[in-house]
Amino acid sequence: MSQPSDRVGLSREAMAQRVAQDIPNGAYVNLGIGIPELVARFVSADRTLIYHTENGLLGMGPSPEDGKGDPELINAGKRHVTTMPGASFFHHADSFAMIRGGHIDLCVLGALQVAQNGDLANWSTGEPGAIPAVGGAMDLVAGVKSIWVITQHTTRQGDPKLVEECTYPLTGLGVVNRIYTDLAVIDVTPRGFQLVELSPGVDEAYVRERTGAPLLPIREGAVTS
Repeated sequence: MSQPSDRVGLSREAMAQRVAQDIPNGAYVNLGIGIPELVARFVSADRTLIYHTENGLLGMGPSPEDGKGDPELINAGKRHVTTMPGASFFHHADSFAMIRGGHIDLCVLGALQVAQNGDLANWSTGEPGAIPAVGGAMDLVAGVKSIWVITQHTTRQGDPKLVEECTYPLTGLGVVNRIYTDLAVIDVTPRGFQLVELSPGVDEAYVRERTGAPLLPIREGAVTS
């Protein structure tokens, strides 16, 4: 499927802003590399989220201005960060104990593919010469209470990322709860993908055409953008 030249749907920043709207106040949150990192920018000032990074920091703050970062203060993606009042540092083994012990409320990750049963593939294409980048993803999807994916709805070539069955190596089995794409918000349910919300300017037929698995319609009475 070829990608349309007149791009529709949300920008990366707007996708991150949409995710930020749904995160509960007071949640302990781990944000993955890429688009998920943008989410923290859009959390309103009247809410407090506690950001966790698997290399050993709880209470992570925003990125510093260019040239003003501490070279020893980074997140798991090796980006300079700051700390919030009350932040704490600890060994990465303790950080993974927090994850594996179920003490983190929410993780927002990117994806290569998500299957209709919630299987996630986000660390390797499995192709010869591909560079695997699992990081802490396998622990996060196994131990965090809720897993949200934020991703473009299709690849650059126009292939669906939401599929009946993942063809890439799996990160976790049946772990994804909700998916935010440039085209829609979609829940993973026992019946498969459930359309929750359409992005502005996007219709349901457009989303179905670009989804590689059946898509349950928006529930009656749901509010859409």
